[in-house]
Amino acid sequence: MSGIILASGSAIRAQVLRNAGVPFDVVRPSVDEEAVKVGLRAEGLAPRDQADALAEVKALSVSRRIGGFVLGADQMLECDGIVFDKPEGRAGAVRHLQTLRGKTHRLISAAVVAKDGAVIWRHIETPKLTMRMFDDTFIEAYLDRVGPELEKSVGAYQLEGEGVQLFERIEGDYFSILGLPLLPLLALLRRHGVIPT
Repeated sequence: MSGIILASGSAIRAQVLRNAGVPFDVVRPSVDEEAVKVGLRAEGLAPRDQADALAEVKALSVSRRIGGFVLGADQMLECDGIVFDKPEGRAGAVRHLQTLRGKTHRLISAAVVAKDGAVIWRHIETPKLTMRMFDDTFIEAYLDRVGPELEKSVGAYQLEGEGVQLFERIEGDYFSILGLPLLPLLALLRRHGVIPT
């Protein structure tokens, strides 16, 4: 197997790697993410550490089974001290957007690379995103246009599409907002000869 292994079912992470010309295969980790998340929160870990730990668990889960360079990634959204999970259905997406509008939130994006069952690299970025104010009619029309795809996104938005219209200011790395700190990852892959220098 050449390139890297993406331990994720995320279509956008796969698209980011594909667009960057990184050869990869997808192998979904055999991890109960919700159970891991509950455990991490019970331990009182900060959102940053939760994202890092989840990325690590995913990478190691696959790396221990098949070796190679395995990339695990995770995101946490924090606003006003509240950590958001992916919305449950349309009603959940509406609640997320109602809560986030007019506020600045942090989108913590963690990536971990494991090789042959051991972590060799980790990176965390924390972009800040400020949503503009919009009314409930706008939310409903937005969800009508974009559909249930938004339920796969922790913030109920996809910045790479119409979701960009929700924001008035973005500070931080674009790729990390999409779920993958790409530039530091590419530097790692070049150092290890996985992609050309």
